[in-house]
Amino acid sequence: MLEVEIIGAGQVAGAPPAAETERLIALALVAVGIRDGHLAVEYVSASRIAELNRAHRGVDGPTDVLSFGVDESGPAAGPRELGDIVICAAHTADLREAIVHGALHLAGMDHESDDGQMLALQDELLARDS
Repeated sequence: MLEVEIIGAGQVAGAPPAAETERLIALALVAVGIRDGHLAVEYVSASRIAELNRAHRGVDGPTDVLSFGVDESGPAAGPRELGDIVICAAHTADLREAIVHGALHLAGMDHESDDGQMLALQDELLARDS
């Protein structure tokens, strides 16, 4: 079973309902074979995500979504702590895309090194879900 903890959704304008976030997380993770685990999604302000972006990526400014994986042992490992997704609704053109994107990163995918596989899967999932 996937357990999704959602933090700050009620405090940030534009954050989707918890059920929508949980549904999109499950859509992405089940597509890559992960059916069990725990993760947290936090909705934050532009200043908070800029602070995290600077501290963890050396990028001075806000971004739409950051993912911090914890246990990257692969889909066959069973229930595990997947990590955290941090989303700034104010800097996100498409919240559905940001949620799926963050979940795929927690699943171990990386669009900067996978020849387009992650982004193609993301687009396929979002198209199928619309």
